[in-house]
Amino acid sequence: MAFLDNSGDIILDAVLTDAGRARLAKGDGSFKIAKFAFGDDEIDYSSYNASHASGSAYYDLEILQTPVFEAFTNNTSTMKSKLVSLTNNNLLYLPIIKLNTVGTSFAPTDASNQFGSGSHVVLVDSTTITAVKAPIADGGIKTGVIPGLIGSADNNHIRVDQGLDTNEISPALILDPELKETQYIVELDSRFGKLYDVSNADAAGSVAAPSYIDDDLIASYYFTSNVGNYVKDSKPGVATGAEADNGAQANFETINGPRGTNLRFGVLAATDLVTSTYLFTTIGSAMTANDNNGYYYIDSTIRISGVTTGYKIDIPIRFLKKQ
Repeated sequence: MAFLDNSGDIILDAVLTDAGRARLAKGDGSFKIAKFAFGDDEIDYSSYNASHASGSAYYDLEILQTPVFEAFTNNTSTMKSKLVSLTNNNLLYLPIIKLNTVGTSFAPTDASNQFGSGSHVVLVDSTTITAVKAPIADGGIKTGVIPGLIGSADNNHIRVDQGLDTNEISPALILDPELKETQYIVELDSRFGKLYDVSNADAAGSVAAPSYIDDDLIASYYFTSNVGNYVKDSKPGVATGAEADNGAQANFETINGPRGTNLRFGVLAATDLVTSTYLFTTIGSAMTANDNNGYYYIDSTIRISGVTTGYKIDIPIRFLKKQ
């Protein structure tokens, strides 16, 4: 990767991603660019100088002359900050996607948890589940610990909430439809795990099928409102009265202002992690816990992107296996 000089000329440097090149290489005439996006990952908007001595023509000159990234093909490393077009130019706030840490069923482990340290922990087999004492028989599933062997509606899972996270606007107001996320893209390394519908865990086909797995083995899942139980409308808050102060807590909501949707899903360990230690010993690490047992673990992330706004959030996740 390199930077391109942007001090004078307008630059267009375009390449196909690895996925695009693979489709072009088929040579069957099916390759067609149907969608594209713009990003501004390299731009620092704090460089805007409204008090420049030379006048308004120079206010944004430094931004316009910022070197830009040379195009590169790794789709997981590009376009982290996509530009969006909105018809309403009077917006004071833009929505975010926020990890829900309120409900005990979907909050991550706390910092004192020796196995998780703030991430969600997936236990990859029954031996590990027994050793970490995650089952309900232990008096309740431990917060942030996900039994990753069999999907269950009782399992801990991951949930994110979307909306305007501000106290300046009542949560009872309806979020502008233009800002409401109805589709999400979830990216996960397919070597480590897979996703399932936690609200319909006992039904056949509850494990989600990836929409696409790229050359780096990153699986992309597309979840849409009214398809499965992954995307739900969030519950509005209370405008006035004694309950207004706790409006964000209704239905375990974390967004303080107008709310859009929430996304929830369960995580299962991939077959290779369940049946083998190869990936753990090759790219993972080892630890000795307070119970004097040894454990392998692999740290990874789950990336969630809103299709409407392009907002992204990375959620740390750890896959744990008892030695």
